[in-house]
Amino acid sequence: MIAKFYTKGQRGFTLIELMIVIAIIGILAAIAIPQFTSYRQRGYNAAAKADVKNAYTAAQAYYSDNPTGSISGTGNLTSFGFNPTASVTTSPSGVASALSITAYHASGTVTYTATASGVITP
Repeated sequence: MIAKFYTKGQRGFTLIELMIVIAIIGILAAIAIPQFTSYRQRGYNAAAKADVKNAYTAAQAYYSDNPTGSISGTGNLTSFGFNPTASVTTSPSGVASALSITAYHASGTVTYTATASGVITP
């Protein structure tokens, strides 16, 4: 009865062949997962750096309208085009000559800082 399901000359994979394929997939996964984690980390840090740049640009727009004004938080910058990224904490403060902006992502590893002259560190 079982012989009816197989045609003459048809063969399947051996157990060794299947084990080799599974081993190759395991090796590729072991290489790819750490790389994926590294890429996510770099993405989180890039989001924080982008928020510092955007907050600095919005602060410059704020100071062009309010030359003697003082920034005490992101609330001052939202009407000038700053939209913070989710999970990124951005803290702008100061007057035009002593502006300080810091930003970091909750899952990132780097805290970025912008000065009044626009220099972003690290």
